[in-house]
Amino acid sequence: MPNSLAYLALVLWPVVVVILFRRLPLERALIWSILGGYLVLPPVTAIDLPAVPSLDKMSIPALSAYAVVRLMLRIPVPLIPRNWMARLLLGLFVLTPFGTILTNPEPVFLVNSVLPGLRLYDALSIIAFQAFVILTFALARSLLATPAALREILIALVVGGLAYSVPMLVEIRLSPQMNVWIYGFFQHSFEQMMRQGGFRPIVFLEHGLWVAFFAMTALLAAVALLRDAPPAEKSRRAMVAAYLFVVLVLCKSVGSLIYGVALAPLVLVMGQRWLLRLGVAMAVLALAYPVLRSAGYIPAEDMVRLAASYSADRAQSLNYRFTNEALLLEHAFDKPWFGWGGYDRNQIHDPFTGRVVTVTDGRWVIVLGVFGWAGYVGEFGLLALPLFLLWRKAGDVAAGALAAPVGALAVIHGVNMVDMLPNATLTPLTWLISGALLGYAERQPLPELPAATAPVLQQRQRTII
Repeated sequence: MPNSLAYLALVLWPVVVVILFRRLPLERALIWSILGGYLVLPPVTAIDLPAVPSLDKMSIPALSAYAVVRLMLRIPVPLIPRNWMARLLLGLFVLTPFGTILTNPEPVFLVNSVLPGLRLYDALSIIAFQAFVILTFALARSLLATPAALREILIALVVGGLAYSVPMLVEIRLSPQMNVWIYGFFQHSFEQMMRQGGFRPIVFLEHGLWVAFFAMTALLAAVALLRDAPPAEKSRRAMVAAYLFVVLVLCKSVGSLIYGVALAPLVLVMGQRWLLRLGVAMAVLALAYPVLRSAGYIPAEDMVRLAASYSADRAQSLNYRFTNEALLLEHAFDKPWFGWGGYDRNQIHDPFTGRVVTVTDGRWVIVLGVFGWAGYVGEFGLLALPLFLLWRKAGDVAAGALAAPVGALAVIHGVNMVDMLPNATLTPLTWLISGALLGYAERQPLPELPAATAPVLQQRQRTII
């Protein structure tokens, strides 16, 4: 049960956002409004008001930043993208809940309970939440589309990773207790934070896997900054990258460690276009996975055997995930177009007790079960589109015309989409990076906006530390 400080933190975050925008340049203030809220606000805690979607660590920073930019700074933030495909996918993402409601009016009867049918109110609530999520996407698309702003994202990831490593190391040593000490509750299963004879950190995120994935993205960002460092800075940035790699190892997450070990050398040596191609390849895998999985083209048994060669526990966990995927996928295909909606209607229930017997780990199977193919294409397609647009337009410009951070951010975004197959790691940072890349793609290969039409950015040079 969250304590009063947890709710106070949510209530006061808009004040923090105002201070950030008053003291920092515009791009940096926006990034830290979203990233800071994601890292320090209490997880699985929300303020529930009548007729308003839950206000939590995803919606409050986005709403606050949007209000400051529009009402205080009076900078226009178009919510509709310029690209026609982005408009179509955005409309699908926001409006699919109407189709879900219309196709699920009937209740689902269990032995000891009833799962209610969906009402128009449910659609309006979901659409309002989708709109809150899109605010981060729209803000990033409008204000973080320049090479300098994209580099600010990499810097923020590194600084955030270094700062977050302190409570992470405390939890690795003492056990994951930060959220208990500060906000008065533990946000997940403590047993899942015990690995390899020790602990993996969770801090203020929803799961230790989220923390490990953030550590991996900080590592990739550090390697990207190392790659472009002047000679005098290379040794210092190399030490930062090495330290973040050690932190990633201590997180005891095999998946994120594999991502980091495989991708960090590529970010360091590959050209921009090859990094962009790698990001596109990962996005294609994420988009195609449900089809490949349902058609039996994913070698699940071979992957379990490979995991068993490393650890029996990892093999058991992976096999459990694949078993749940198969059950949930079969259930989702009973309502393939718009899904089953909420109230656990997308889950499998014990026929005698009515208890939920499946676990929805991957974001893809959650979206497919709740919103069907329409929701899946809308969400994953909107996230992947910036990578495809950049890949298509990269051939129209000289290799040197692509901003240096684009390749690294494309890889970070692509691996995030891949990680949403086994995990539900869709975070505000996912929407921030996707929106920034879409904004950059919509501007390329056009020249930089002239001063008369570019957003008026603050020129103060204060830093976040």
